[in-house]
Amino acid sequence: MTRLPFSIRGTADVTELHPRTGDATRSEHAPAAPGSMNRLVVISNRVPLPGIGPRAGGLAVALDGLMEKRGGLWFGWSGTVSSTATDRPVQVTTAGTVDYATVDLTPEEHDRYYNGFSNGVLWPLLHSMPDLIQYDRTDAQIYRDVNTRLAAQVAPLIGPDDLIWVHDYHLLPLPAALRACGVANPIGFFLHIPFAAPEILEAAPDMGDLVTHLLEADLVGFQTEGDMANFAAAATLLAGAVRLPGNTLSVNGRRVLLGVFPVEIHAQEFAGQAEANARKLPVVRLRQSLPGQTLILGLDRLDPTKGLLQRIAGLRRLLETQPEWKRRITLLQVAAISRKEVGSYRALRAALDRESGNLNADFGEPDWLPLRLISHGVDRATAAGFMRTARVGLVTPLRDGMNLVAKEFVAAQNPADPGVLILSRFAGAAQQLDAALLVNPHDADAMAEALTTALTMSLAERQDRWQALYNAIEHRSPLGWGRMFLAQLLRGAVRRGRFEHNDEPVRAYAEA
Repeated sequence: MTRLPFSIRGTADVTELHPRTGDATRSEHAPAAPGSMNRLVVISNRVPLPGIGPRAGGLAVALDGLMEKRGGLWFGWSGTVSSTATDRPVQVTTAGTVDYATVDLTPEEHDRYYNGFSNGVLWPLLHSMPDLIQYDRTDAQIYRDVNTRLAAQVAPLIGPDDLIWVHDYHLLPLPAALRACGVANPIGFFLHIPFAAPEILEAAPDMGDLVTHLLEADLVGFQTEGDMANFAAAATLLAGAVRLPGNTLSVNGRRVLLGVFPVEIHAQEFAGQAEANARKLPVVRLRQSLPGQTLILGLDRLDPTKGLLQRIAGLRRLLETQPEWKRRITLLQVAAISRKEVGSYRALRAALDRESGNLNADFGEPDWLPLRLISHGVDRATAAGFMRTARVGLVTPLRDGMNLVAKEFVAAQNPADPGVLILSRFAGAAQQLDAALLVNPHDADAMAEALTTALTMSLAERQDRWQALYNAIEHRSPLGWGRMFLAQLLRGAVRRGRFEHNDEPVRAYAEA
């Protein structure tokens, strides 16, 4: 297997690379092993460094297994903000078969690249919520500058036979920045969040350029067919691409392949975790605090896209129209605070506190509250136990790329007595999990009706629906998702002559 262009000894060893030249402070050049499989280079905004806290987030959950199985290099931001970030060398930590290469951000980069443009513009825009964008031209420029710097710092680490896989909206310009650094390797890009229609994208002045930069990748992947169709339309309208048969775009004589690759979970593994943790103390305490009550569960980040205010409105409508549910149900809503530097998130926190307080004041009693709101996260193991305990799972985003919580809720259930999933039809997961109770989260009456249906559903129907949902995820996995994407990327690279015409590495990625 090709490794970094220097050797690294031991586990959790650290090497420094010069930020401009890419030279290692200790160097023993190691050539690629003959006949080795193409090394995988993953580039993402954050790198989940080994041994530093739980690996939360859909991207880390999706890629951990693949990286551990395949090995390779994972490059991105360390999570550290430092005034000397642009002068500090790349830090490389080795754990097992994976090299983790990280760089820091300056305070201005963190404020403008990460908070300002990535999360203040691209996140709401790509979720089709242009009214929430906070556009600033300087933010947009620093977003491009950071991508240019990241490309320059990772380029010396890339070997001639490496496959490059770039992830998510923070790095839309990175494929073009890598090409500008002379990187000719196959580049795949996967967008974990939705992609909006072209008329929405035009709310941000930079989107035409960003789509053009992204088209320097060889394969661009999406969660759903709708997201892929929106991107294809944007590429033709904003970047001059021509749509060809077979989900292919022609751009300045080059062909760019598009594909749909829904992110998956390991259902059997999560089911075992849920069953084990349902007996742990935090979950036991939760059950003991709900005598004679049915648990409705929401697990989300505090985010405008998650439909939290609409969820409270649905619960309010249920209690208004069917007061017999008072004292019989409790909604536990975990809304972990995130991105508190972004104005729309601070406004949401205030609105959520206000609406939850009003709901509890209007319907609560001295020994019962309809809503328990928690603004800090719970670890994944405890969350799995909560899911197994809940009779109803509320996963009702206003827009979501996939939403792995929906799949985790299904996997967590007791097959003999499963809970019911209420799922927004605007979540990417709804295309696979159509046996859930699908709702429009903007319709408070529909939400209340779905809650009534879930709370009164017979055991036989709950089991039938759960089995259909579980069948949709049982034989899929993050490892299979990654293999499918990389096999497609490698197959396209062989066809385009980037590698010698040989199907063996394609089969290796697809079948190993």
